Amino acid sequence: MRYLLDTHSLLWIVDDNPDLGDHVKNIYLNEEMEIFVSIASIWEIAIKTSLNKLEIPGTLAEFVNEHIRGNKIDIMSIELKHLYHLETLPYYHHDPFDRILISQALAENIPVLTRDLAFDKYPVQQIW
Repeated sequence: MRYLLDTHSLLWIVDDNPDLGDHVKNIYLNEEMEIFVSIASIWEIAIKTSLNKLEIPGTLAEFVNEHIRGNKIDIMSIELKHLYHLETLPYYHHDPFDRILISQALAENIPVLTRDLAFDKYPVQQIW
């Protein structure tokens, strides 16, 4: 099964944050699962670290190499089919990073590992 991590889920996995639910942890730790993080999440992390709104261990390159690639998380590029979904996505939620994640999940027909209630308004499967 394939899953898409929301940005906060990725950060909580890296931090071993106790707010990360056991169900999500078990999915992440199951080697049979295919876990993705969107390039949009990495972009969001880059912006927030440059604005000093987020601290990550090391540089962005070190973070990606150690915590994403090093943990066998696949990076999902943004493709045209994702943007086609984005074009028609209602504006219930205005966060551009979340909107592209929702569009990617819809286009790829995969659930999102998220605790973000803003995703509830969209026809995307969420797991927490």
